[in-house]
Amino acid sequence: MPERIVSLAPSGTATLTALGAADRVVGVTHHCELDREPIGGWLNPDLERVEELEPDLAVTSDELQSDITRQLRDRDIDTFHHEPEGLEAVVDGFALLGDAIGQSKAGISLAATSRNRLHAVSDRVAHRDQPVVYCEEWSDPPMVAGNWVPEAVQAAGGQYPFAGPGDRSREIEASEVVAADPDQVVLHVCGHGDTADAATVRERGWDLDAPVHVLDDSLLNQPSPRLIDGIERLAEVIHTD
Repeated sequence: MPERIVSLAPSGTATLTALGAADRVVGVTHHCELDREPIGGWLNPDLERVEELEPDLAVTSDELQSDITRQLRDRDIDTFHHEPEGLEAVVDGFALLGDAIGQSKAGISLAATSRNRLHAVSDRVAHRDQPVVYCEEWSDPPMVAGNWVPEAVQAAGGQYPFAGPGDRSREIEASEVVAADPDQVVLHVCGHGDTADAATVRERGWDLDAPVHVLDDSLLNQPSPRLIDGIERLAEVIHTD
């Protein structure tokens, strides 16, 4: 069982915390919500400092951290790396990480609880209208959210014609958004927490007649238990009645 863990991904840090393993985390990025030794950014961690912390395990996530993962393993640092593309893989990752840190029962329990929460959301919205939802994870240039967000919107009772499950996030033209005529617009801009400005969308001159909601980016961008929180929140936002 690893006793000293360095988390180089906010999603890893949030999941480790949910698993009850925060006391074993000795280093995190400055993007992580845990008061531990800072070891740099998500895409530019100080690997020398990571080595100095003598971790038994490092945690990484996403294709963008693949090179960092290789560098850690080249330094003989055991590394748990997970690249979920869809919602089911996100939840599976809770159990996988639990197993990697020697807490298999906690991981299985967290995954099961998460699925139960998702089923509860689906039950609540099952007989409601399904509004078209546009989710934007970056605003300059505008980028429509992909990966697990299409399934998150569907789980929350919405329609998402902008990307399929597992598709990568991509730049999008105003004409495509306008043609889809969204009923709700959700801003969850990477790295901005809940401080994105709804006026960013309104001031573009896009011909949209939809309210703009700002969500903390961790609620939709992070493949951790925060995503389950985000789907519950998204259901509240898009079913405003």
